[in-house]
Formats: sequence, structure tokens, C-alpha cells
Amino acid sequence: MNTFINFSYIVASILFIFGLKMLSSAGTARRGNLVSALGMAIAVIATLLYQGMSYHWIILGLIIGGAVGASAAQLVKMTAMPEMVALFNGFGGIASLLVGWAEFHARPTSPAFTLVAISLAVLIGGITFSGSLIAYAKLAEKIDGKPLLFKGQQGVNAGLLGGALLFIILFAAAPHGYSLLIGLILLALVLGVLVVIPIGGADMPVVIALLNSYSGLAACAAGFVILNNVLIVAGALVGASGLILTSIMCKAMNRSLANVLFSGFGATTTQSGGGYQGEARPVTVDDAYYILEAARSVVFVPGYGMAVSQAQHVVRELGELLEANGAEVKYAIHPVAGRMPGHMNVLLAEANVPYEQLVVPEDVNPIMSTVDVAIVIGANDVVNPAAREDENSPLWGMPVINVDHARTCIVSKRSLNPGFAGVDNPLFFKDNTRMLFGDAKKSFQGLVAQFKEG
Repeated sequence: MNTFINFSYIVASILFIFGLKMLSSAGTARRGNLVSALGMAIAVIATLLYQGMSYHWIILGLIIGGAVGASAAQLVKMTAMPEMVALFNGFGGIASLLVGWAEFHARPTSPAFTLVAISLAVLIGGITFSGSLIAYAKLAEKIDGKPLLFKGQQGVNAGLLGGALLFIILFAAAPHGYSLLIGLILLALVLGVLVVIPIGGADMPVVIALLNSYSGLAACAAGFVILNNVLIVAGALVGASGLILTSIMCKAMNRSLANVLFSGFGATTTQSGGGYQGEARPVTVDDAYYILEAARSVVFVPGYGMAVSQAQHVVRELGELLEANGAEVKYAIHPVAGRMPGHMNVLLAEANVPYEQLVVPEDVNPIMSTVDVAIVIGANDVVNPAAREDENSPLWGMPVINVDHARTCIVSKRSLNPGFAGVDNPLFFKDNTRMLFGDAKKSFQGLVAQFKEG
């Protein structure tokens, strides 16, 4: 039986790898998700075949977990997806912590290697859990999204991390070290909070990717604790892919991971419209229609405002009408647009926007000067020209989408207020910028109606 179980784990691991590879392309992402789910189903069924398994609590857990998962899938709005991802990361971390704790409770005299694995599962899992809860609270605006800084913060964090490492050494060398384990758990939970509170809202996509990696590393450590091969492989895959995604997103912002974690970006918020002088030029839906009706090339730049107003479906409809009118339509996606990795891609895929029309900043920036109209939908920091023009801006050096180079730029926003990062945007006062104030969904519904009437 053990041979069959281990063979099943190998099959599951292979399916995880192929599924992860398929997730890298929009054309195969859904199949990749199903392939990975099949791998997990095989791994779970194989684990349940172990002799001596008690199914009472497992069945109860399946019922409760299944009900929570099904409810979340049906009830959680797309705008709340970043918060849900943060919570999922946290639950993965606390699960690994509990596995390590339970294993030590069952076998307190385990070998030193197992004790080290237990302590790593507890440390990384605890940091992931409490850090993810803070990320959730910031994303859901339960607490202030601005960085929370205090004097000597980095020293405190370094001291706590050093203390945690000392606890691990003492724990591995001292059998029956239950008090040491409890102390390590408390240190991990406090460290998770202190690691995330100095990170501003603009950096949340990076934080989510990093916490996702942490959850994978915690699961990998838990796999070593219970000697489960498929958990080790799955945790390593999640940990590695999360780190790769974190690196990609840091590169997209032209910042190092250390800068993201310790700089306190956005700690000081400028007053709305106060950092840059000029006059914003409002435009009505009727006027915007005439601008778009004459356009032969249009680039949509979606941001979190599109998610809030749930405008992705009407944006896709407007794009189809523009194409029918003879315009070439593209959707420029910045890697850190929205509040989680791939946030805008998910929304546009939900609206059935053709994947071939999605472009990245490196592709669209060189031709932006030939674009008739760039339409910004609730994006702010990723289109802020201060990143190129103002050395004193917190965004200085960050690659942005150069919508201000288009012949006309229409910005759909409710007001001139800064974005989540709290940085003023001089784009609003550019000569070629027109501000389409109001709810994005209603504004674009008006544009769609105009095209259909025309």
C-alpha cells in the first residue's frame, strides 16, 4: 500500500508542475487549474489510504471547509479578491503552524532535524498568518493603508528575528521544550504584524506575492515534519513561484525587495491636487464620445477604479464598438495595477476580453505617441508621469505607462484625489488630458449608448 501511495504522490507532483506551467498562459490557465486540482485530489485520496487513519475529524473538516470555500466562491466580489487571497495565504500559514505544533505534541522527543523542521514551520507559518491578516485589514480598509512607522522599527524587527533564531537553536537542543515552542509561536505572530505594518498600500501586490511564497515555504517545512513527499514538493513549488513573482513585481516598480519591505513608501500623503499646479479639464460623456468616434487607435489602461465600479464588462463592450467603428483597440496592463498580482488580467478575462489585445508597458510605450486616445480607468500610480519627470516624487524611477504621450488622454475618475499610494498625479493637469469625472461604469455605459445611437 505504501508503494502505491508514494507512486500516487509522484503522479500528483507531476500534475502540479504541469498545471503550474499551464497557468503561465491565459489560453491554458483554466486547464492548468483543473490539472493542478486533479493532482491535489490524487494526493488527498492517497493520503487517506494510510492504515490507521481516523476519518471522523477529516469528514467534519471536509464539510466545514467545503462549505466555506463554496460560499466564498459565490459570495466574494471580484473587488474583494485581493483580500480573499491574503486570507488564503494566512490560512495556509496557520495550517502549517498547527501541523508542526501537533507533531511536537504527539512526539516531543523527535530527532533534532524534525525539531528544526517543526520550528521553521511554526516560525514561517506564524509570520505568514499574522502578516496576512494585517495585509487583509489594509486591503479591506479595516485599518489605515498607510505605512505605520516608529523609531527603531527595523532594529526591533531584527531583534525579534534574532530572538526567533535563538529559540529555534534552543528548541532543537532541548527535548520537551514546550515553553520554547510557545515562545516561538508568539514571536512569529508579533514579527508578522511588525513586518507588514510599515508597508504601504501601493506595495500590497508585492506583499501578497511574498506572503504567498511564505505560505509555500511553511507548507514545505511541514512536509519535512510529517515526512510527506507531496507536501514538500507542493510547498517548494509555491514558495519558488511566489519568490519569482515577487522579483518580477519589484522589477516592474524599479525597486528592490528591501526597499519595499523597509522604506515605508507612502508614509506621508500629499494633499489632493496640492503637489502640482494646473487646471484640470473636465469632459462630458457626449464630448468623450466625439473624441472616441474619431479615433483610429485606442488604448485602455485599467486600474483599481475599474474593479470598484465593476466596469470591466461595459469596457469590453465599448472596446468592441470601437473596433466596429474601425479603431485598433488594446488593453495596457501594468504588473502592479490593482491590489494583487494579475488583478486586472483576472477582471478582463472575466469580461472575455481577448487575451491577444492585452499588452505590457514595454510593448505599448514605444508607440504611445501614435495612439489617438488613451483611456485610464481608475489607475493612478501606474500612469503617473512624475515617475519620469519629478526626482522628488516617491515614484521616481518606476516604469509607468506613458499615457501622457498619447494624442489625447481621457482619465475616468471620481475626483482628483491621489491613488492608494497617496501620491499626487500631474497627469490630471496635462494639456492633452481630459477628466471624465464620475462612476466609471455609468460613464462607459453612457459612451456605449452614444455609439449604439450613432
